[in-house]
Amino acid sequence: MQHNKMAAPCRGMVCRRLRQLMHVFWRTATENVAFRPLSSTSSCQSTSHTQSVKQRTGSPWSLMAAVCLQRLPVISAELNDVEERFNRLMRQMELEKSTLSDHELRVLQDAERVSREQSGNYGDEDDNREIILAQDLEDSWDQKLKDFHPAPRTRADVDEDRTSVERCLADSLVLVAEQQLGPGKLWLLPQAQWQEGETLRQTAERALASISDADFKATFLGSAPCGVYKYKLPQAVRTESSAGVKVFFFKAIVSDGGPSAAPNAASLWLKKSELEHYLKPEYLKKVKPFIISV
Repeated sequence: MQHNKMAAPCRGMVCRRLRQLMHVFWRTATENVAFRPLSSTSSCQSTSHTQSVKQRTGSPWSLMAAVCLQRLPVISAELNDVEERFNRLMRQMELEKSTLSDHELRVLQDAERVSREQSGNYGDEDDNREIILAQDLEDSWDQKLKDFHPAPRTRADVDEDRTSVERCLADSLVLVAEQQLGPGKLWLLPQAQWQEGETLRQTAERALASISDADFKATFLGSAPCGVYKYKLPQAVRTESSAGVKVFFFKAIVSDGGPSAAPNAASLWLKKSELEHYLKPEYLKKVKPFIISV
């Protein structure tokens, strides 16, 4: 009991000393860091202020959407020498490994029937019936083949008309349009300025509708851009709020027919190899990677 009475003052001294140390540490920390109480109201005000500043300043880049509209090949391309030799080899291998077709079996049956007729050994199935031999069918097929005239693969009058979508049927074509850009005109993919409230895909659709016929039909390949091209405005017209333009490209293909020609002379259907004669080099560098070559 006496020992406990002596220990009580010691514990009290230790507790007071510990409280003094904690007070000194807290005062030093608050003086160095300079904490300030933060309420939910002040946090919301700070966020709304930042948003309002962004809305007032805006981005110095204007947004545009363009369409890479392609007409895919209508007919197969001509085979080169290597492809032609490989094609003949594959056909020969297929012929050697294949079984007899129904027509080839019929040829053998006809040969056996003719052999019986020549030897005078007629069967009951050969009496009083007109027989059409396989050779007769082959002769009629050969005559039909001679009368058939396929459409020409190339048409000089149409292939040279770059306003026609029917040109160069074995190649893939891209629609380009002559558009006003600054003081002059440039050949570009169909493009339009983005408007508030619409998506970039909708802007691309509007750009295509602005230069094509009313019955023109195209299928867009997704809602995400396949490329982007940006350029700065000339120093004479560049301002702090208008530094340049970003053009986002979308892919589309002609579907359900399409117009027989471009709507006017300011629109052309070009092969990939012809684009370099119309598009600027830097612009073409961004466009070429996503043009389908079939």
